Amino acid sequence: MKVIYWSSTAIISAFLFLSSYSYFFSKSTIQGIKNLGFPDFFRVELAVLKLIAAIILLIPLASTQLKEWAYAGVGLFLITALVAHIKHKDSIFIMILLLILLGILIISNIYMNKFFK
Repeated sequence: MKVIYWSSTAIISAFLFLSSYSYFFSKSTIQGIKNLGFPDFFRVELAVLKLIAAIILLIPLASTQLKEWAYAGVGLFLITALVAHIKHKDSIFIMILLLILLGILIISNIYMNKFFK
């Protein structure tokens, strides 16, 4: 049970760290976010919140309630990203990736509740 929790949590956290990095430093990602119609301050806000969520999910001593807020925020981000990419008519690969990540996030949350309660 712990292996499933930590594996899924590590995958989500790695995605959040990489995504946050690209939001700050990747010119193509920065331009892509602008093309989706989001203002630049929103990109920075999302990058910071992703970093915070990744750290919270990886800290074993973080409270379950704090982790639940992180899961909710990441879930909301993934759903919002999915809607934005569908509306923008982006590659189906991006949409499938977002759905897979949402599934991994759900698995991490389910096993977090089994592991910490």
